[in-house]
Amino acid sequence: MAKIINGSSLPNIPWQDRPEGDCMPVWRYDANPIIGRHATKRSNSVFNSAVVPFGDGFAGVFRCDNRAVQMDIYVGFSKDGINWEISDDPIVFEGDPVVTEKVYRYDPRVCCLDGKYYITWCNGYHGPTIGIGWTEDFKTFHQLENAFLPYNRNGVLFPRKIDGKYMLMSRPSDTGHTPFGDIFYSESPDLEYWGHHRFVMGPSDFEDSAWQCCKIGAGPIPIETSEGWLMFYHGVHRTCQGYNYSFGAALLDLEQPWKVIARTGPYLLHPETLYECTGDVPNVCFPCAALHDPETGRVAVYYGAADTVVGLAFGYIDEIIDFVKKTNIE
Repeated sequence: MAKIINGSSLPNIPWQDRPEGDCMPVWRYDANPIIGRHATKRSNSVFNSAVVPFGDGFAGVFRCDNRAVQMDIYVGFSKDGINWEISDDPIVFEGDPVVTEKVYRYDPRVCCLDGKYYITWCNGYHGPTIGIGWTEDFKTFHQLENAFLPYNRNGVLFPRKIDGKYMLMSRPSDTGHTPFGDIFYSESPDLEYWGHHRFVMGPSDFEDSAWQCCKIGAGPIPIETSEGWLMFYHGVHRTCQGYNYSFGAALLDLEQPWKVIARTGPYLLHPETLYECTGDVPNVCFPCAALHDPETGRVAVYYGAADTVVGLAFGYIDEIIDFVKKTNIE
């Protein structure tokens, strides 16, 4: 049985048992969406957000588009991981003014590493690139140099170093919603200078798995397990109605994470409900965070739905890994 081999016990992980008769390894919370589009005073939508255990509860960094549809990131707190209080004002970063000047910021991830909470997001700097910052208390935030030149999105850190190097996945892109996208891996000694770039994986062939045949991108912080790094990722299918975003999972080698062990053929979650199929961008399930408890093997995945609200889904790590291996198309 696959086990989580890195991470603290999380007995208060949000959880709901699998509905009777459901045979999928991932299932939705029946009170979704957990965060509505007007969760702050000025928000048009709240989605694609990241949460971590913090104190006796949880903290998060949330994508909130305001009513001028300006994209920014906001801090929030919760006792139970379901009911959230999100700031009405965006995060203010300390740092070099050239870097901290704000154009847009969206789709954050949060990674606990070396006693700090590192935040990555899509940062506007003459086009989209990967912004990196950190906090120790979710009150004071520090911004570092952008990881790459434009154009790039979906920057996701690993929760430990390998051979003293930080590890990051990203998806090179261009200025718009591109009909292409592969996942790449990079290393850095200091979170500023990135190199040793390696291809991880690209879209599938249509004949093998159509839901991920257009483009893919890394999702939540990878989970270290006895079978490899468990990476949830989104995949995109281009249809006559536009782009459909679903998510699946892959296993990556623990010491050489650019090497893919297996990846799902079928999706884990696909837009089906009203809140996933209807919104500012219909037909989207976009995972950005995953809480996990090593004691029980439970995982709770936070995902943006229809670029409008936040949904929550549950599963067991061993069942998901078994599904990845049995349906592997790599």
